[in-house]
Amino acid sequence: MKLGTTPHAVPPRRTPRLMAATVIATFFGAGFVPVAPGTAGAAAAIPLCLLLDRLGPASYFLALVAVVGIGIWAADVYDEAWQTHDAQRIVVDEAAGYLLTLAFVPRSIFNLVLGFALFRLFDVWKPWPVSYADRHVHGGLGAMLDDLLAAGYAAALLLIIERTGLVALVSGYFAARF
Repeated sequence: MKLGTTPHAVPPRRTPRLMAATVIATFFGAGFVPVAPGTAGAAAAIPLCLLLDRLGPASYFLALVAVVGIGIWAADVYDEAWQTHDAQRIVVDEAAGYLLTLAFVPRSIFNLVLGFALFRLFDVWKPWPVSYADRHVHGGLGAMLDDLLAAGYAAALLLIIERTGLVALVSGYFAARF
């Protein structure tokens, strides 16, 4: 558990603002999963990713910007109410990170799975500057920024794999075997 993420003893007053922020910050409840809530938050973004893919590139990028912007607000409100810093239940940042990871490649099954694995790898590993943002940027922006930076690494690597033809090679290998 991250330092300072344990909610205080007295729960905050349930206002409509806090209730809306909780739904968004926990990405519709995925953050309440007791084990690996970050992984659950990224996984919960898969249906949204597929839906946005069907709506076209403009919708995908507009939704990504909206998830990031609204997610920053929701994380800010949630952390302020519970007196935490990037609480584990806040997983809208993982959802945004997963969407960013897949923003520049076709949303094939292989890319969905590989993008998920790469994003979670960089999100957990936290290479610089992800680790810097995680420790030094606070509030809703801090909660979102480290995941977007991790997604940047994952997106770049996924794009390289896609553009070099490795995706086709590997998926063709598995298709021939199974």
